Amino acid sequence: MNITIERINGHTVQVMPDGTRRPIEDKTDWVRLNAMTEDDIEAAAVADSDNPPLTESELKKLRRFPNPKEIRKRLKMTQPQFAAQFELPLGTLRDWEQGAREPDSAAKSYLRVIAKNPQAVIQALND
Repeated sequence: MNITIERINGHTVQVMPDGTRRPIEDKTDWVRLNAMTEDDIEAAAVADSDNPPLTESELKKLRRFPNPKEIRKRLKMTQPQFAAQFELPLGTLRDWEQGAREPDSAAKSYLRVIAKNPQAVIQALND
């Protein structure tokens, strides 16, 4: 489930996967936070023992998550067109795009191949 937090008109709200918003109590000291410099932010991150910054070698091991919506928009396709063209259930594609579900590792690999060479995938599926 993909829930995000936004600040709207000075109020903090939780944005649910269906787009609805719920106000939440905000205990953040926004004045102090907004006054932080990049050096202050870096120092706070390094001091957080629960979530230390990643090392250079850890960062190099990370792979970018393929974003199905970005891929689909780059190909100028609607959700139904993309789902039909690449033989994906339309509901699954919608869930991925809305953040309700994350593609499994096989689907991530498939999305990477579609992103890299969509014509090869289309040709392979049409053979």
